[in-house]
Amino acid sequence: MLRRTFLATGVAAVALTALAPALRAEMAAGITAPVTISFYSYNLASAGLNNDTTMGLINDFMAENPLIKVEPIGAPSNEILSRVQADIVAGQEPDLAQLVFRDLIYAADDLGAEALEDLAGDELAAHAEGMVPSGLDLGRVDGKTYGLAYTFSTPVMFINADIFREAGLDPKNPPKTWAEVKEAGMAIQQKTDKYGFFPGAFGPIDGTFVYQSIVMSNGGIVREGNTLTFADQPAADAVAMLRDLRDSGAYAEIDPASHMDTFAAGKLGMFLFTSAVQNRFIKAADGKFELEVAAMPSFGDKPTAPTNSGSALFLLSKDPVKQRAAWELMKFLTSKHAYTQITSKIGYLPLRLDIVDDPQYLKPWVDAHPMIQPNLEQLTRLTPNMAFAGPNYRQVENMMKDAATEAVLGDEDPYEVLRRAQVQAQALMPADG
Repeated sequence: MLRRTFLATGVAAVALTALAPALRAEMAAGITAPVTISFYSYNLASAGLNNDTTMGLINDFMAENPLIKVEPIGAPSNEILSRVQADIVAGQEPDLAQLVFRDLIYAADDLGAEALEDLAGDELAAHAEGMVPSGLDLGRVDGKTYGLAYTFSTPVMFINADIFREAGLDPKNPPKTWAEVKEAGMAIQQKTDKYGFFPGAFGPIDGTFVYQSIVMSNGGIVREGNTLTFADQPAADAVAMLRDLRDSGAYAEIDPASHMDTFAAGKLGMFLFTSAVQNRFIKAADGKFELEVAAMPSFGDKPTAPTNSGSALFLLSKDPVKQRAAWELMKFLTSKHAYTQITSKIGYLPLRLDIVDDPQYLKPWVDAHPMIQPNLEQLTRLTPNMAFAGPNYRQVENMMKDAATEAVLGDEDPYEVLRRAQVQAQALMPADG
């Protein structure tokens, strides 16, 4: 069966045509002559540790594989897909790309990403040994792996211990439920000149993983198949809870675009966001305030359902030799060595938990950085961040996010705001079946 080959821009890209696995040349068994592959990565577009760590891994890989040259191509996370699309249309076929999980279905259905089971077979199964099963599930569409989970994390609650103590709160006993978050946020608002709580869910680069984590932890879901359900209970009840936090004064009245800067400046008591920024906050807090990290809050005794931020690796090349080279790079970037670097230097979760207690890999770092423990514990309940299908998937996701933002930060009834947006967004979704 032919996969669809039209870009979301509406441009027909003949270069994307993907023949069924039975008709496609098999991936080369090995590399016997020099080959150059392109690697598109948004980590390469970030200054500092993200770029340095990723380039270090690329250089390590090339040192171990002297016949393979990797051409690094960086673009910000919100631009990486557009860069890949543009180069495909221009006839510059990408070989390997780091894309965010929101692009998963599009990459599988329209971008020409290879199903790794079809391409690598037993090699994929062997490489996946020791990986967290729920992490591997993040990159699957219809039972096949189109994206190999790479850099990802779950939401954790960053705590400014100094603000807690100033408000008469115990930072060693942080809020465990949303009711306790409300109580603590109100105490901070009333007893200090600092802000109480803020979730990194509504800023311009936040995506929807924190929002979806909150919704799913209340038993909600944003879609069932291609039917949108983000305005249905209990999903809408979770948003209404955030609105109640705002109305109570527990929710910080700050610009969503500056939430990380506000916390780093020591002005925010509680910040729910990806643990990938933990190293940034450790540096910001050094000598200024005491930083603590806790698991995301729950709705009463309901277990939390933390969803993932981050990215997967997608193999896009159609050349058998380049496919082999890209597959070797994929394996290297998700190896024990790579995850030791990625976790200790950037802050993402290791997809291989067996390295956490291994003295050759992460154990020394984990022992010295106990703040990673809440995030590691949440891996046991990892819930995939839902992507949307169809050529309008990004517009649908943005409509949902904008509605949740308005429901929390606006003045209208939150249930009506969500209901209205759901009706409008549903018209852009493909039909089930």
